[in-house]
Amino acid sequence: MDLAIITIYLIGILIIGLWYGRGIKSLSDYAVAGKAYTAPVIFATLSASFIGGGFSMGNAEKVFRFGIMNILALFGFSLSQILIARFIAPRMGRYEDAISVGDIMEKNYGVKAKIFTGFFALIACAGILGAQIGAMGHIFNVFLGIPKFSGILIGIGIVLIYVTAGGMKSVVGTDVIQFIFLVIGIPLTLLLAVRYAGGVSAVVNAVPAEHLSIPAIGFTTATFISLFLVFLVGETLVPPYVQRLLLAKDVHAVSKGTLWSGLLSIPFFATTGLIGLAALAISPDLDPNLAMPFVVRTVLPVGIRAVMISAVIAIIMSSADSFLNAATVSFVNDILKPIKSIRLDELQELRIARYFTVFLGIAGVIFAVRIESVLDILLFTYNFWAPVILVPLVAAILNLKADIRHFTVSAAGGLSGMIIWNYILKQPGGFDGLVIGVFCSAVGFALALNFTRKKASNLQ
Repeated sequence: MDLAIITIYLIGILIIGLWYGRGIKSLSDYAVAGKAYTAPVIFATLSASFIGGGFSMGNAEKVFRFGIMNILALFGFSLSQILIARFIAPRMGRYEDAISVGDIMEKNYGVKAKIFTGFFALIACAGILGAQIGAMGHIFNVFLGIPKFSGILIGIGIVLIYVTAGGMKSVVGTDVIQFIFLVIGIPLTLLLAVRYAGGVSAVVNAVPAEHLSIPAIGFTTATFISLFLVFLVGETLVPPYVQRLLLAKDVHAVSKGTLWSGLLSIPFFATTGLIGLAALAISPDLDPNLAMPFVVRTVLPVGIRAVMISAVIAIIMSSADSFLNAATVSFVNDILKPIKSIRLDELQELRIARYFTVFLGIAGVIFAVRIESVLDILLFTYNFWAPVILVPLVAAILNLKADIRHFTVSAAGGLSGMIIWNYILKQPGGFDGLVIGVFCSAVGFALALNFTRKKASNLQ
């Protein structure tokens, strides 16, 4: 029965993706799907796409190992979304014609910045895509007993078909369905897991006291602050997230949808983390990587178990399709179009986008078979986005008067700071170089901006 329900779910997702993806005629349709979505849809697609494999199974694993401190660290991502809703989303009206991060950067810093941004966007999206594809194989293996490679082919095969056909329209259509499974399956699993363990008091008494303490063993204050800041800035305004900010019919819709998603992530992170704690109470000798799969297989009855497995699959597929689409748009719109001397018409752009989507999916499979830790891969991939692009991107959206000189100093400072801290100094004090890189990027941008303003003032 479980297998039948999951099979029906996967077939349904494919059909829905193909149905919603009809009528794609241009790269703009492929990237931002007409820009006519309401706040509830923005809320659903953001929530489905950015609570990925690392934020669900990975969170359960880390809480099983270290305790509730990991939940608190993940709240950095929640804070990031709330800040975006307050300060960034209301200003997206300036970019009505934009379909990518590169378009935003070009308007403020020029075409060279657009190409540079497209290159790093492609790296970041491809890395996160590979992590999600690897998670697909892991899910199919631990839940259904399907070999990891076969699971990867099933998951990415479905995603590739509907994303290649319908682009962002298909992504948003499937995200709404996946969001429904998400908000039903995850809380239900926690409730049944706690009941199976004997209730809340039984869980509290069964787990080590340090798992409930702040700070916890393995989490120094510096480690916690570092991890909180990594989640605060690491995935902030990554390309598929910016695409969501460009989907709404107006800034009010995108602001509301973003805020609701940020608020939802708080109880979601608590829920997935507490599933890990329940797994520890039930089976303390369990492999931490199997915390959530163990709970699903052990405590859920037939039928409900299928809903939960479908929810976990939904979490990962909704992240994979988003980063697959964003990587393609970054390549075609931000790299290929600016450097290609021959002008492409709309159908040629769309055809190239579809070809590249297939190529990237295949490349992602090759990368995914070598992945061991989804969460660690996500953290590593963040290094190629936030330290380099985040500061000048935020400055552009906030409409600070800057040019390519400020962009260059900021990006170079951020990348250099991250590399020196992580790979030469070996992360002194356990502080992640991503945070240092963002700090160096911000300092570099501020100094460059101050220098040019003083120079302009002296010339006057």
